[in-house]
Amino acid sequence: MDPGPVPLSGLRAGVVQPQGCGKMGPTLLSHQPKMAPRKLQLCTMDWQPDEQGLQQVLQLLKDSQSPNTATQRVVQDKLKQLNQFPDFNNYLIFVLTRLKSEDEPTRSLSGLILKNNVKAHYQSFPQPVAEFIKQECLNNIGDASSLIRATIGILITTIASKGELQMWPELLPQLCNLLNSEDYNTCEGAFGALQKICEDSSELLDSDALNRPLNIMIPKFLQFFKHCSPKIRSHAIACVNQFIMDRAQALMDNIDTFIEHLFALAVDEDPEVRKNVCRALVMLLEVRIDRLIPHMHSIIQYMLQRTQDNDENVALEACEFWLTLAEQPICKEVLSSHLVQLIPILVNGMKYSEIDIILLKGDVEEDEAIPDSEQDIKPRFHKSRTVTLQHEEDRTQDDEDGEDEDDDDDTLSDWNLRKCSAAALDVLANVFRDELLPHLLPLLKGLLFHPEWVIKESGILVLGAIAEGCMQGMVPYLPELIPHLIQCLSDKKALVRSIACWTLSRYAHWVVSQPPDMHLKPLMTELLKRILDSNKRVQEAACSAFATLEEEACTELVPYLSFILDTLVFAFGKYQHKNLLILYDAIGTLADSVGHHLNQPEYIQKLMPPLIQKWNELKDEDKDLFPLLECLSSVATALQSGFLPYCEPVYQRCVTLVQKTLAQAMMYNQQPDQYEAPDKDFMIVALDLLSGLAEGLGCHVEQLVARSNIMTLLFQCMQDTMPEVRQSSFALLGDLTKACFMHVKPCIAEFMPILGTNLNPEFISVCNNATWAIGEICMQMGAEMQPYVQMVLNNLVEIINRPNTPKTLLENTAITIGRLGYVCPQEVAPMLQQFIRPWCTSLRNIRDNEEKDSAFRGICMMIGVNPGGVVQDFIFFCDAVASWVSPKDDLRDMFYKILHGFKDQVGEENWQQFSEQFPPLLKERLAAFYGV
Repeated sequence: MDPGPVPLSGLRAGVVQPQGCGKMGPTLLSHQPKMAPRKLQLCTMDWQPDEQGLQQVLQLLKDSQSPNTATQRVVQDKLKQLNQFPDFNNYLIFVLTRLKSEDEPTRSLSGLILKNNVKAHYQSFPQPVAEFIKQECLNNIGDASSLIRATIGILITTIASKGELQMWPELLPQLCNLLNSEDYNTCEGAFGALQKICEDSSELLDSDALNRPLNIMIPKFLQFFKHCSPKIRSHAIACVNQFIMDRAQALMDNIDTFIEHLFALAVDEDPEVRKNVCRALVMLLEVRIDRLIPHMHSIIQYMLQRTQDNDENVALEACEFWLTLAEQPICKEVLSSHLVQLIPILVNGMKYSEIDIILLKGDVEEDEAIPDSEQDIKPRFHKSRTVTLQHEEDRTQDDEDGEDEDDDDDTLSDWNLRKCSAAALDVLANVFRDELLPHLLPLLKGLLFHPEWVIKESGILVLGAIAEGCMQGMVPYLPELIPHLIQCLSDKKALVRSIACWTLSRYAHWVVSQPPDMHLKPLMTELLKRILDSNKRVQEAACSAFATLEEEACTELVPYLSFILDTLVFAFGKYQHKNLLILYDAIGTLADSVGHHLNQPEYIQKLMPPLIQKWNELKDEDKDLFPLLECLSSVATALQSGFLPYCEPVYQRCVTLVQKTLAQAMMYNQQPDQYEAPDKDFMIVALDLLSGLAEGLGCHVEQLVARSNIMTLLFQCMQDTMPEVRQSSFALLGDLTKACFMHVKPCIAEFMPILGTNLNPEFISVCNNATWAIGEICMQMGAEMQPYVQMVLNNLVEIINRPNTPKTLLENTAITIGRLGYVCPQEVAPMLQQFIRPWCTSLRNIRDNEEKDSAFRGICMMIGVNPGGVVQDFIFFCDAVASWVSPKDDLRDMFYKILHGFKDQVGEENWQQFSEQFPPLLKERLAAFYGV
């Protein structure tokens, strides 16, 4: 392998060719006359660099600290060339460990470049080079500079994590030995390295592969909890802390000593030590609460102090304690008597610190004209379409929960004391419910009306944090509080306006439950003004809050649609990049919430032109297409035929996006070194918008499908390696099946085997959508489904009988089994007994609708073919029948016949005994509706 022109004349004398090692790969001697190999002493301790080569390496290290991009590029090329020569790594370790005359940043950088080489190529380092590096690390771990010690520690743990812990048996014993050194630097350096190894390889240290070195290490670490140096004490706790969550056996054997030592350090002067003590107690609370319970009173007292620690990092670690305690069953019992102290501390922690306000530019009121910088914009992830059924409870709570915990100050995305205190108050409110209020209400009065904005702002955050847990107890105060909060929406401080948006959104459910003129109308009016605020953070908070209000209010918003659309459309011209993405979400949510009410010429006239304008401005490879496509998908579904004038270009572009992505994926798979991997999100979002079009336009989508190659593309997407692509393609298949089956039918023979293989509950959403699509296909195929029943039936029966299958998947599976039985009863009925019980229990909770109707018809037909299959579980069938509010007349007749047939079969007396087991409500309903 020709390393290319390397102008490094030096470096050559540094190469050692040990005897018996054969060639060392390309060395810097490539173009030089052969030297006689020198004999190696043990390893490479006598390796010496060539002076000229050393100077060139140093120059390279100096250049790589230059801010100039052109210089950086030259450095990268040089590094690539030099990495062809294994002894280049000898030079790097030499600079790190021996060149004490050089400045620390250069030496450290040399170590970091070496670390990257170890990461990438350690397996191909010649033995002598690897030995030399390892020896140098251990000999110099006590360097006088803490930066160099830390760099050597990183290097050691990188080598160890390359599977080398087994191949470097002297490492751990030597490091543990060095802990006993009289020299502080050596002890600290060794501890630093051990801490990094414990972080990177905690599982391996507790395994038989290494003979469980932890059995020696843990007792050793515990001895150092009493060391005179705070840095060493801190390392010792940090090392042991790595093994708490995995419940390492060696630690469990010494758990009491560990806890005793932690208590002894409770009053340590050093903040880093206090932080590690708090961290240990938080983790122990999770894994060994049994050992803490006897001391719980004093631990809580200690944590109350630490949550107020002067050092914010200590306070933050301690504040985590309340979050963790809230998840423990004993929380209420042990914490009740301490609430009176804890609540004011948490509330106090919820104030913005001075540094927060500086970081948040809290003094900048008007910034709407300042363009966003790219790092302001967090990456968005598209949530692929999952087909769900309508339930008794209107909104499915599974995914939405917990998404808005700290939308209050998103851009400070670093976890801080304010957020942790708010989260702790939130979870404790969910544990103690209204018992929290006597401790909170007196404080809240003082906060909410405080003249200082920072304190007033924290009070509004408190009110938002307790909204979920203390809702019942707050209801009497809301008629007074909500108008006050609405007033805060026009506060002169932007941070007060933005938190008021968030807190009001947490009470949106209550607002919507009152007569609309009382609170909904004023809240909506003020929120819409805030959407047009001159401060970007307020715009963002108002848009998010408005989206939440839309979800809660649904069709209550219909009377105000004109007004709402005027505002949202005006915001299009006003918003910078980041908030524009949130605006799309607010528009999409509006469409989901009001549905077909949006399909009015005047609304379409307002909304569509700006959306289509953005659509035309964006390039195919612009990621801003994602939120816009999602938004259009909701709008198309809501507008139905109203979307027709816009559908052609939108449809065409989606097909193009899918086609482009598939083509790029193919090129990448064939030549990964030549082509980049595609971003498949483009394809996923495009498939979802096509689904929205098919659902919204119904049979009108037929001509578009006829003129495109979407079925061929769909066939490829259904076989993609990425689950999200398959998930969205099955959703589209189901929607096209409903809208224009004539185009799907010719492909059924190819599609069904793919659907069958995706009935794999390992990928819940993929499996769910495949199941739903099969059910839709059944309804169109009728008896022609017969050849495909065996491809899918066994998997479906297995899924419905699996423990812990999510509700949505169970319901879809039951519907599809019912539909298969409806079109092919002879094929499915023999298996009736294997699924009838879970089938009945999963469908009793869904609303009367078309899907439920077809599924129950199927079950009735199968019972006709195989009545014996239902006998053992007949009570479940009775319960499922009773869950119908108003079945169609012919379906009611089918139920009537089966119930009476069963009763006649067993005789009056047996039926009496049997129906005695019914819950009273079931008994009543069956008697009233079916006379049994």
